[in-house]
Amino acid sequence: MALRGTKLLFLFCALSYALVAIAAKSYYDILQVPKGASDDQIKRAYRKLALKYHPDKNQGNEEANKKFAEINNAYEVLSDGEKRGIYDRYGEDGLKQHAASGGRGGGMGVNLQDIFSSFFGGGGSMEEEEKIVKGDDVIVDLDATLEDLYMGGSLKIWREKNILKPAPGKRRCNCRNEVYHRQVGPGMFQQMTEEVCEQCQNVKYEREGYEITVDIEKGMQDGEEVVFYDDGEPKIDGEPGDLKFRIRTAPHNRFRREVNDLHTTVTITLVEALVGFERTITHLDDHLVDISSKGITKPKEVRKFKGEGMPLHFSKKKGDLYVTFEVQFPKSLTEDQKAKIKEILG
Repeated sequence: MALRGTKLLFLFCALSYALVAIAAKSYYDILQVPKGASDDQIKRAYRKLALKYHPDKNQGNEEANKKFAEINNAYEVLSDGEKRGIYDRYGEDGLKQHAASGGRGGGMGVNLQDIFSSFFGGGGSMEEEEKIVKGDDVIVDLDATLEDLYMGGSLKIWREKNILKPAPGKRRCNCRNEVYHRQVGPGMFQQMTEEVCEQCQNVKYEREGYEITVDIEKGMQDGEEVVFYDDGEPKIDGEPGDLKFRIRTAPHNRFRREVNDLHTTVTITLVEALVGFERTITHLDDHLVDISSKGITKPKEVRKFKGEGMPLHFSKKKGDLYVTFEVQFPKSLTEDQKAKIKEILG
């Protein structure tokens, strides 16, 4: 009986393990990208999800915090060519074995503070920052249409930049100062500093071009940035800078944006101003807004239509739409028309 019970327990544990393995999401599922996704797709998916589940936006939401940690763990693997290759072939167990054997990248733990610092501009260790030499950031002003800023959209951008390529010969690299002591007398030592360098492969810059997709999110404001990390100018023996697209609202032929509100002007006739009118205007996503009136409309009168403005970034709320009415007066009146107007309004 004891042996039978042991077998049953073993089968139960094995089944439980199998069910957990089946239920576990792959890193590709977590980032919502296909297995053959490009590095650019992975970066964009990570950025969108990290912004959505960022702890600053989900304070007190434990589920969102767990999701944020999952997203960063998945990105840590899929953004690294070596780790991604191991994961594709051997799964998480292969990554653990790789880390245990001293593979590049060490453990798979996620340091959220590092993520905040690099992704959202938080504070980090000054000592670490001083050790890292970075290339220049590339900042590009990007004109976004009101339609894209209202509904969300994406732009294809052709990017050219310097790429580091191997070159013939060797060079001094990874130079560092090492401290040693030299005896200058009986029982007397002098501390000295010496620069020590390694020999590395020479490199050269080559210009290369490629297409990237810039995602524009609903409600983004002027001055907000879409950042492609490590896609700026390269730095020999250092890290590349970042590529930053700075959002700028392009002029629109019907609407004017003021923060989260929209403004537009509608022209009506004098008759409509006096007796009322039925009118709709087409919004940025082609839905119709009813601006009809049954009363008198004064020239330059402004009416507010609540919730018909721009969406707020990271929110389901919207600003308001303000419509200014211009009254179109007739260029001339006949004597008969004048008499009738005096009879009615006099």
